[in-house]
Amino acid sequence: MPMLIRPFEPRDQDAARRLILDGLGEHFGWIDETRNPDLDDIMAHYVAAGHVFVVVESDAELVGTGALITESTDTGRIARMSVSRKHRRKGIGRVLVMHLLDAAQRKGLMRACVSTEHGWEDAIGLYKHCGFAEYDRDAVNIYFVSAVNSKQKRMEILPQMQ
Repeated sequence: MPMLIRPFEPRDQDAARRLILDGLGEHFGWIDETRNPDLDDIMAHYVAAGHVFVVVESDAELVGTGALITESTDTGRIARMSVSRKHRRKGIGRVLVMHLLDAAQRKGLMRACVSTEHGWEDAIGLYKHCGFAEYDRDAVNIYFVSAVNSKQKRMEILPQMQ
């Protein structure tokens, strides 16, 4: 399946928003769209603010999203990871994470963090498989961190997906 990871463009707004909200709805069983105001204008909240927001296309369909938010001079946070239901379990999430870690390295960041809820087993497995280590947890979330210069692990994963 040929995939293209590219920067978010304004024409992606509706499809990206829907993809992310659909994924949240599948996980939680419902979604309050008002709790995700950043998705109403992805360009303003992410791209114009200097963060990275990418989409994955396959056969001219938007099938994945991911963001890298610069939190400090040395730390980024991966967010808004989503892959359409029919395209899951095909390695798209791994490729997205590796792409965002490479983007973090290009920005000069030293580490990337990501969090997910305790019950989101697919996401937990993805982040662990991509080399993230758990560093904290609370009643709701598990927090992971990875050095962004760990290209060895990323170079082992990326060729499998191309």
